[in-house]
Amino acid sequence: MARQFFVGGNFKMNPATQADKLALAKVLNEAELDPATEVVISPPALYLIPLKEAIRKDIKVAAQNCYLKDSGAFTGEISPAQLADAQIPYVILGHSERRTIFHETSEIVAQKTRAALDKGLSVILCIGETLKEREAEETAKVCQAQLKAAVDVLKEGDWSKIVIAYEPVWAIGTGKVATPQQAQQAHVDIRSYLSKVVSSSVADSIRIIYGGSVSAANCKELSTLPDVDGFLVGGASLKPEFVQIVNSKKL
Repeated sequence: MARQFFVGGNFKMNPATQADKLALAKVLNEAELDPATEVVISPPALYLIPLKEAIRKDIKVAAQNCYLKDSGAFTGEISPAQLADAQIPYVILGHSERRTIFHETSEIVAQKTRAALDKGLSVILCIGETLKEREAEETAKVCQAQLKAAVDVLKEGDWSKIVIAYEPVWAIGTGKVATPQQAQQAHVDIRSYLSKVVSSSVADSIRIIYGGSVSAANCKELSTLPDVDGFLVGGASLKPEFVQIVNSKKL
């Protein structure tokens, strides 16, 4: 089954100023982007609506997180209902920084995923192992455990609204990148697991993207892997080279 290539840009807690945000938008608005690739950029919550209004219509905008309730006394949080009302189509959930720094469990991530889907949002669901887990050859075990929490609360039809981002924690912001063989094997293992616990059709159709120091220098080779359906890009999404990454399938 043909899966549309997907490139997401996670700005994290950047840019620092409105001017920087507009400069990023200008680069993307003026770029020639591969129309066959779905492009989604994810700024801090403060910039979601202004960036949505400033960016060209063929680029979608994603929130970097949301809570599992639609409203209430949850200071500092943003709800899936609010994102849906603002017509923000995507939300990133389960990023390793949320799991490690903010101590979100896979069960919490799954509850957030359920809440986001219930409001019509699409989810970029992040999973991945630490260096210690990689060295212990536990990559598949860790990814499956992180996915199982979501499997337990989702119906088969829900998976059509999910993009899985495999992000080895040891490769995020470190300059280290999983070898093509490591990335491909991890994606194959994820697809195999979903085939067993959800369905073969979901496993074949779901997009599994790679995140972990993706750059203009390594995106072309990674994009040729049969089970890598795109990228979730961190630091490079703040630079002009993001355009090259978006266009990696047609270079």
